[in-house]
Amino acid sequence: MLPIYSQKSRIKLLLLLVALIIGTATVVYTNILVSKLTERERQLIDLYAKGQEFMTRNTGSEDNLVFILEEVITANKSVPVILTDANEQVISSLNLNLPPNMPESRKEAFFRREIVRMKAQHEPIVVTFGENKNYIFYKDSDLLVQLRYYPYVQLTVMACFFMMAYFTFSYSRKAEQNRVWVGLAKETAHQLGTPLSSLMAWYEYLKASSKFADEPIVEELGKDVKRLEIITERFSNIGSVPALKDENILRVTENAIAYLQNRVSKKVEFKIKAEFPSDTPAKVNIPLFEWVIENICKNAIDAMEGKGKIDLTLSYAGKNNIAIDIRDTGKGIPKAKVNDVFLPGYTTKKRGWGLGLALAKRIIENYHDGKLFVKWSEVGKGTTFRLLLNR
Repeated sequence: MLPIYSQKSRIKLLLLLVALIIGTATVVYTNILVSKLTERERQLIDLYAKGQEFMTRNTGSEDNLVFILEEVITANKSVPVILTDANEQVISSLNLNLPPNMPESRKEAFFRREIVRMKAQHEPIVVTFGENKNYIFYKDSDLLVQLRYYPYVQLTVMACFFMMAYFTFSYSRKAEQNRVWVGLAKETAHQLGTPLSSLMAWYEYLKASSKFADEPIVEELGKDVKRLEIITERFSNIGSVPALKDENILRVTENAIAYLQNRVSKKVEFKIKAEFPSDTPAKVNIPLFEWVIENICKNAIDAMEGKGKIDLTLSYAGKNNIAIDIRDTGKGIPKAKVNDVFLPGYTTKKRGWGLGLALAKRIIENYHDGKLFVKWSEVGKGTTFRLLLNR
């Protein structure tokens, strides 16, 4: 699964490239057809002009004149044409959408507008007879116009269809992932339940026994049992809508670090700083939020190989958000891998599932309606993760 996720950007780029090639080929081929049809219409107008010139000279038999009139001049059923004299006074027209019962005063203005449009598209064809000459103005037929814009309409429809399909499949994929996450979490909570009940019973037994009254290990065992209860609660909360409450975010963060600090290397130095009043609240679910802090810090400790500094800075981010920046002095993340660290299965450790950061991002963004991202990272210097929470 991880290779597919890691190549997701390249696959999208490849699909986009294929789509561009198909779109370009469609436009180019259609333009070739448009050019051929344009040339054909030009030839048709040339033939129309020659027919007009022949009719003007009025030579030949009556049968020839009828043939020219019916087979050449009136055979044009698609190309809009206006025939004018040398002063551009309209003599006749073909295939124009002239509104019925239009007054003569408006007809002249209508023809003027059409002549301007025709000039913008094609040079007029000159019909010469003796010392006189006429002009034939024409523009592209409706078929040619439709064919010219057809590929763009087609590509737009295809793009809309593919976008709808992409969002549909993306939503289905995310829904499937959610079901997997929920199923895994619920099953984990269920599996933890039985040994946890046994441990609680043993803890109560040891605590009640006078033989172990002065043993500090009993108290530590109680703390770990309590911690297992919290972990089980966390897994149980995955998939259900967690209750978010206004909590003292500084105190919650300090509690999460305090628990973690006693269980990691003494060579790791933690520092917490708040740039706002110490009683500032944020909407969080404490068990899930502490899980996020622990996951990010544990990844930082692994990146520092058990030795270094982790600084947590809490500050306002705009009017409605609180930012928590977690900076370590680890080995940093290469730029090419920054977007991969939150993917399920991504890990640089020999042992590990690569689910910590993926789960943390899901908890913050899906359950707390916040954001989790890499704010800064430089190889050899460290990394800063930023959490954004609602105030």
